[in-house]
Amino acid sequence: LTLLSLAPSILIMMTSFTRLCVVFSLLRHAIGTQQMPPNQLLIGLSLFLTFFIMTPVFKDINKNALSPYLENNISQKEALQRAVEPIRKFMFKHTRKSDLALFLNISKQRKPKNQSEVGTLTLIPAFVISELKTAFEIGFILYIPFLMIDMLVASVLLSMGMMMLPPFMISLPFKLILFVLVDGWHLIVGSLVRGFM
Repeated sequence: LTLLSLAPSILIMMTSFTRLCVVFSLLRHAIGTQQMPPNQLLIGLSLFLTFFIMTPVFKDINKNALSPYLENNISQKEALQRAVEPIRKFMFKHTRKSDLALFLNISKQRKPKNQSEVGTLTLIPAFVISELKTAFEIGFILYIPFLMIDMLVASVLLSMGMMMLPPFMISLPFKLILFVLVDGWHLIVGSLVRGFM
């Protein structure tokens, strides 16, 4: 019951979900489609991509922790310790050293000699802010081509003296066709998934 109550937080904070969800949200704002695709769809896509990315970690947990515990071969405490290890390994792989050092410094812990000396409660916030930073970097890169289209359309409309026509109405179809022509979903989802492999 405790694990079930913590499951949403674990899913959001200790997996690839944060990066995926933030990047998709920034992409929608960059294109300027307001509420399309809807939040439910973006969260659902992020959720299933998270399951896809985290499958090796979940298989490891099932093989080394959950199955032995259900067969009464190990205690609950040992099962939890074994279950945390693959997740910690995943988080360490995607956590910046500077972010980890920040939380070690804030908690006034001495410099750890190895990863096993870093507490999970210190690792989780470091992982989350690392993921947010990466997501915002990706978002910035996504904004650039759409911003160029907005600037081009605005300058053309201004030079034609059509100041009363909102540039958004003209630039949106061009941004959508650009995204479709370059197969945007394929490129973005492929890059995000490969970034975790």
